[in-house]
Amino acid sequence: MTLEADLLAAFPAEVRIPARLVADAVAASSAEAPRMLVVLDDDPTGTQSVADLPVLTRWEVEDFAWAFGQSKPAVYVLTNTRSLDPAEAAARNEEVVRNALAAAGSVDSTTSGLRLGFVSRSDSTLRGHYPLEPDVIAATVAEVSGEATDGVVMVPAFPDAGRVTIGGVHYTRGTGDDAGKLTPAAETEFAKDASFGYANSELAKYVEEKSKGRFAAESVIVLDLNIIRASTDPQITAKAIADAIEPATDSTPIVADIVTENDLRALSLGLEEAERRGKKLLYRVGPPFGRARIGQEIRAELSGAEAYAGNTPSEAGGLIVVGSHVGVTTRQLKALTEQHSAARIVEIDVEKLLAAETETAADAYLNQTVNSVVEALRGGDVIVHTSRLLIRTDDAAESLRIARTVSAAVVAVVNRTLKTFPPRFVIAKGGITSSDVAAHGLEIRHAIVRGPMLPGIVSLWEPVDGPAKGIPYIVFAGNVGDDQSLADVTRKLSNTF
Repeated sequence: MTLEADLLAAFPAEVRIPARLVADAVAASSAEAPRMLVVLDDDPTGTQSVADLPVLTRWEVEDFAWAFGQSKPAVYVLTNTRSLDPAEAAARNEEVVRNALAAAGSVDSTTSGLRLGFVSRSDSTLRGHYPLEPDVIAATVAEVSGEATDGVVMVPAFPDAGRVTIGGVHYTRGTGDDAGKLTPAAETEFAKDASFGYANSELAKYVEEKSKGRFAAESVIVLDLNIIRASTDPQITAKAIADAIEPATDSTPIVADIVTENDLRALSLGLEEAERRGKKLLYRVGPPFGRARIGQEIRAELSGAEAYAGNTPSEAGGLIVVGSHVGVTTRQLKALTEQHSAARIVEIDVEKLLAAETETAADAYLNQTVNSVVEALRGGDVIVHTSRLLIRTDDAAESLRIARTVSAAVVAVVNRTLKTFPPRFVIAKGGITSSDVAAHGLEIRHAIVRGPMLPGIVSLWEPVDGPAKGIPYIVFAGNVGDDQSLADVTRKLSNTF
C-alpha cells in the first residue's frame, strides 16, 4: 500500500473553488444557447452525488421532452448497460442518443434548439463497457448531427467513496486501520470482476488495455495535479487545462487526476473553457463529475423527515433488497441484521432458482417468497437478499446471464410485493439490483433525485409516476459506504429500528 500524503507531497496544494464559479460559467455559456447534459448512467448509482435533477428509466422522445421541460442543467438516463452484453449495450446507447437529439431538435418542442452534451457515467472502480460506450455515443452524434468528437475525458474518481486518481494512477482509499493508505485499483476485488476485469491501474495503460491497443498509452493526454492545480487563480488553471486539451482530435482519450471536489471544479472550469474555444468533448466518468460539471453545491445528507417530505409514510414495514455480492455489501448486510433484530430476513436461494426445471417451478418458488415478504411487512421491515454464495463461471456471457436471472427474480418479488402490500420505503443495494428494482420492480418511469442519504453517497429518488409514487426509493451502490452505512440509512427511514 502507498501513503496518500506521500504521493500528494509531489504536487501543488488543493485550491478552493466555489461551486458558484462553475455554475456562473455554465450559465454564461447557456445564456447564448441553452445547454443540457444528458448522462447515460450504466447503473442508477450515478445519481448519488447530485440533487434535484430529473431521472428517466425510459428514453422515448416524449420522456426526454418531459425531462428537458424541467429546465435543469442535466438529466440522468438509467440505461443499465452494465448488465447487458456489448451488442445490447451498444444498441441502447445509440437509441438513447438518437432520441435525446430528436427531442432537443423537435420543431414543435419548447426546447427546440437545446444544445446537448453527453456523459457516459460508469463505475468509479473501472468496471463497464469501455471504450464501447463513448465510441457509440461519438459515432451516433456524428451521424445525426455531423459533429465529430475531439476528446473523451475519463474521470472515474469518486473522492466521497474513496476513489482518487493521482499521477495518472487510479486508487482506492483504505478505511479503518488502513486510513491514509491507497491501493491501486487493479489490485482490488473490483478488478477481478467476471465481466469487466482489468490489469492496469495507470489510466493511460488501462485505456490501451481496454481499447486493445487502438489508443496507445503514450497517446493519452494526462491532466495531472500539476495542471489541475496549476494556479491559485482558477481562470489561469482553466486556461492551462484547455491548453493541455488543445491537441485532442478524433476522440483522443484524456484522463484527469482528481483527489477532491475542488479538483473536479477546477477541471470543470477548464472543460468549459476548452468547449468555449470549440473543442467537442464527451465524458466517461464516475458519480461526482456531473455535480461539479454543472456547478452544483454538495447537498447535505437528507434526514428521515426530508425523505418523506410531502408524502404520508405508510404504516407498513420497509423493504431492503440486497443483490450485490462485493465484500463491503456482505459486511453491511451482516451489520444490519445484527443491529436490526426486529427485521425479518427472506433469502432468495440462487441455486434453487437456477435449478428450477421449468418456468412454472421457478414462479411457484417466487410466489412463496412474496408471501413470506408480505406477511413480514405487516409487522416491520423485511430484508430480502440473494444467497451470499456467488456462482462463478469463466464465461463472461454466462456470468451476465446468471446475474440477469437472479435480478429478474428480485424484480418479480419486489413488483408482486408492491402490488399486494406497498412498503413504507424501498432500499436497493447493488447497481444492477437497484436499476432493475427501479425500472421494473417499482415501475418508475420518471423520478427526481432529491439528494444523498449519507454524505456524498446513496441517493433518494422520488418517483413522480406509477405504482411507487410517494414511496421513498433509495439507490445504494454495492461498492460504497463503510460497514455501518446500510444500517445507518435504514435507521433513518424505519419506524421499527
